[in-house]
Amino acid sequence: MKYVYLVWKNLWRKKTRTILTILSIFVAFILYGLLGALKFAFTSGVELADAKRLVVIHKVSLIQSLPISYLERIRQTPGVADVTHANWFGGYYQDPRNQFPQFPVAADSYLRIYPELVLDDAQRSRWLGNRTGAIVGRAVADRYGLKVGDRIPVQATIYPQKDGSRTWEFEIDGIFDTDDPRGNTAYMLFHYDYFDEARAFGQDSVGWYVLSVSDPSSAGGIADAIDERFANSPAETKTSTEAAFSEAFAKQFGDIGFIVSAILGAVFFTILLVAANTMAQAVRERIPEMAVLKTLGFRDGSVLGLVLAESIAIALIGGLAGLGLAWAVIGVLAKAFAAFLPSLYLPAETLLFGLGYMLLVGVAAGLFPALQAKRLTIVDALGRL
Repeated sequence: MKYVYLVWKNLWRKKTRTILTILSIFVAFILYGLLGALKFAFTSGVELADAKRLVVIHKVSLIQSLPISYLERIRQTPGVADVTHANWFGGYYQDPRNQFPQFPVAADSYLRIYPELVLDDAQRSRWLGNRTGAIVGRAVADRYGLKVGDRIPVQATIYPQKDGSRTWEFEIDGIFDTDDPRGNTAYMLFHYDYFDEARAFGQDSVGWYVLSVSDPSSAGGIADAIDERFANSPAETKTSTEAAFSEAFAKQFGDIGFIVSAILGAVFFTILLVAANTMAQAVRERIPEMAVLKTLGFRDGSVLGLVLAESIAIALIGGLAGLGLAWAVIGVLAKAFAAFLPSLYLPAETLLFGLGYMLLVGVAAGLFPALQAKRLTIVDALGRL
C-alpha cells in the first residue's frame, strides 16, 4: 500500500500538468471509442456474413435490376441449395426524416435463407398468408412504437403504384429479432408478388438474388458457374460471397478501416509524445528525491516500478474515463441513427483492445524516464542539487 500512496501523491504534485496529460488521453480514447464503433457499424456485415450465402447482382451496378426469370436458372446450378431474391424499395414513414430500409422479398424462401431472423411461428404464418402484410425489425418497431396489427403507410420515393399513388399501406404481421444481438433489425420486409403487381414500372425484375450453397468450400466455383451462365446476356451478373459483397458495399463510403486506423495512429502517436514528455519532466524534477529514496534502501527496480506505475495510472485514468464517455455517447447516437447505422455500438473486442492500448501508452510513455531513474546513482543525483 505504501507504493500506491507514493504513486498517488506523486501524480498530483504538479496538478495542472497531470490534469492536462489526463485530458489529452481522455480525448484520445473518446475518439478511439467513437471511431471504433463507427468502423464496426460499417463493417459488421462482413463479420456477421454467412459463409454459405452468395449474392448475385448486376455486373454493371447494384442499382441495375435482374430479370426474375434468372431465379430458376440459378436454382438449377449444381451446388445451390436454395435461392431467394429481394429488391430495394426506398420510402419513408409519415415524414421524410423517418427513413429506414424496406425490401420486397420472396417471403418463404427469404426466411429459409436467413434463419437468423427470429420470428414467432404464429406471426410467420400470418405474414405468409397476408398478401399486403409486412414484418418489421425490432429496432423499427421500438423507434416508432409499432405493434402487430398496426397499419403502416409508407411513402414511396422510387416506385409509385399503377394508379399514381405513392402511398403503400401494409399491415404489420410480425416483429422479428435476430439470434445475434449484433444483428440488424432496422428494416421492413413485405411481399414481392404484391409489390411487382402493383408498381407502375419495372415488372418482372429484382434487385439481387441471395442463394445458399451446400458446401462453403465450393462457393467460388458456384459463383463462377452462375456468372458464366449469364455471360453475354443483356443482364450479366456478378456473384460473390456475402462477406465480399458487404465489404464492397461498405467501401462505397470509403475504406473505413484504413481511415479509422490512420486517424487513431496519428492521435496515439501525439498522445504518446505528450505523456512521455510529462513523465520525463517529472523524473528530472525529482532527481534529488530519487537519491533520497535510494539512500533509504529503495532498489533500482522499485524506483523503476514507481515511475512506470505513475505513467500507467495516468493512462488508465484518462483512458477509462474517455471510453466510459464514448460508450454513453454511442448509446445516444445508436438510438438517433438506428435506421442508418443499426450496428452502432462498442463491441467487447474494442473495449478489450482499448484497455490494452491504455497499458501500452502508459508503459511506452514511462519506460524511458523510468530507466533513467533506475540508472541514476546516488552520487550523480546529489551532484545535481
